[in-house]
Amino acid sequence: MTEWGLGWLGDAYLWVKALHVAFVIFWMAGLFMIPRFLVYWHPVAPAAAESALWDERCRRLRRIILSPAMVVSWIAGLSLGFHLGWPLWLVVKFGFVCLLTWFHHWSVVTSKRFAAGDRSVTERRLRLMNEIPSLVTLAVAVLVIVKPF
Repeated sequence: MTEWGLGWLGDAYLWVKALHVAFVIFWMAGLFMIPRFLVYWHPVAPAAAESALWDERCRRLRRIILSPAMVVSWIAGLSLGFHLGWPLWLVVKFGFVCLLTWFHHWSVVTSKRFAAGDRSVTERRLRLMNEIPSLVTLAVAVLVIVKPF
């Protein structure tokens, strides 16, 4: 029997999987954008009109893309995990998803601090943090496609 016919999702498995993939793409797009926004926002004086524009951009990104996509990704992903019975590769992937979730929250908190005028994070650190989604995406792709264990 195929993997989609075994678990509790039954014939809905492929639909949930498609939903998960689509919303992970949306979430990742936001996770790639928000730290880049912060890099561009960093040198702007807190009282400048441009700072208010960056604040609005980040708030819209969080409200329209980033947070809703994370929630749907989590719900669909957990459904798939329970459907598949949590093989080891998926448990390891779950750890990376927790790392992405931490990064999501760090980005949201940092953007809110920027809006309040706090630029205590260095531009160099922002540029380094910007690499986290890329590295995690690579690791997750290997786990999902290769299933090394």
